[in-house]
Amino acid sequence: TERNRFYRTRLKNIVKAVRSAVEAGNKEEAEAAFKVANQQIHKFVSKGILKKETAARKVSRLHKAVNAI
Repeated sequence: TERNRFYRTRLKNIVKAVRSAVEAGNKEEAEAAFKVANQQIHKFVSKGILKKETAARKVSRLHKAVNAI
């Protein structure tokens, strides 16, 4: 539906922001983007867009990438 498409697109853009900051090697920007991503991903769980385990996996992988810088 239109609502789900909005949230899926928003999620992809949030993750992309963190990934691009990590690839650029910019730790401050990556940490700031991760903070936003973490909040938004958990917000999507409460709205029923993502399952809890899926959100935890996404956050974990992003956090691991940010810490690797």
